[in-house]
Amino acid sequence: MTLTEQVAKNIIRKLLKGEDYRIEVVTLINAEFLQFAIDFFKKIVEAKLQSKDITVDWYKEAFLNPNLPAKEIAINSGLNKKTIHNMFNSSTKEIIIDAANEHYDVLYESIKNLVETEHELDLTLTIKFKGVSVDLSVSESLIVINTLAVKRAELRGGLWSTAGKRVEHPLMLTLCKLYSVDESNYKAIFKKDKNKGFDREVDFYLIKDDREYLCEVKLMGRGNPESADAVIARATNVFVADKLSIQNKNQLDDLGINWVELRCENGYKRFKKALENLGIPHNDYDGNLEKDLDNIFSELFS
Repeated sequence: MTLTEQVAKNIIRKLLKGEDYRIEVVTLINAEFLQFAIDFFKKIVEAKLQSKDITVDWYKEAFLNPNLPAKEIAINSGLNKKTIHNMFNSSTKEIIIDAANEHYDVLYESIKNLVETEHELDLTLTIKFKGVSVDLSVSESLIVINTLAVKRAELRGGLWSTAGKRVEHPLMLTLCKLYSVDESNYKAIFKKDKNKGFDREVDFYLIKDDREYLCEVKLMGRGNPESADAVIARATNVFVADKLSIQNKNQLDDLGINWVELRCENGYKRFKKALENLGIPHNDYDGNLEKDLDNIFSELFS
């Protein structure tokens, strides 16, 4: 699962234009999920045709196979790796295999009891691939549907989290470049996130003489209490957010924290006030945002 550079640029562009960036993430989630669903259906056809078992154990044999990656085994059982780690305080492959098999058995029994109770329920899921089709019973269909639901939830949670982290650094750099802040007046500290495949920013600072001012970016909904709590805990000097409630703004003002709300007309221009308050050298900006973003992106994402 990756957040492409193009999507990152689209998100930043929408943020600075005061538009809702979420459609970019939703579109990526849909694309990732639909590709997973197609690949999953192909594997189901192959596994069902190769199996001589007339029970639903063909699914367990093929999709909870210990030779598969641990993440796939967890999803195929109706769980995800994070849930297993929270349950057992560990996510080694051995634990994932045991947890997945145990959960699958419980899930299968629950579905079996449901089907036996709901006598009038008749559902057949037919999957056709390369001219060959397989029919899934009610129990098999519900297991497949459950797996798809779990995968969708995993993609959604992971990609929303990734989106915010992926655009933090280029968003702050873009704001600095729009206002011609010299490179000597800001810095970013990174650490590698092996799971995400990109450098995850730890901190972004504006610098004046020997003083460093911490900047925080949060792409959360208006009124989210986590936002204000985070900047207070980290002694943030500049807080850039998609949306802020009046309560958020009052709280930040009381704490002397410079804030920038992007989801409003020319919201990004409040960054100039933060630069002024902190004494960071800069130039006014009143250019062609669309054109200037193209130039900045060509530099940042080259």
